[in-house]
Amino acid sequence: MGDFEERQVGALRIRIDRQLCVGFGDCVTGAPEAFELDAEGLAVFRQPGAVERAHLLAACDACPVDAITVWDETGAQVVPAASPEPGRD
Repeated sequence: MGDFEERQVGALRIRIDRQLCVGFGDCVTGAPEAFELDAEGLAVFRQPGAVERAHLLAACDACPVDAITVWDETGAQVVPAASPEPGRD
């Protein structure tokens, strides 16, 4: 398997960076229908299309090392959320 695993789920493009993943499994805990840990202990897709969008986004956002990136239908990154510039809130 390569460094990235990517799926189109509805209007969302979701990428798992297997180089960043350390196998905490927070995505699996958040959406076990969508993700699982493989034999190497790294996140892979199961059936992400079977999960409601908000629930799927929350599971992706739960990754403590930001190994999962999500872009919306406009191509804007929605997970992880962009950090505000210093001095801006």
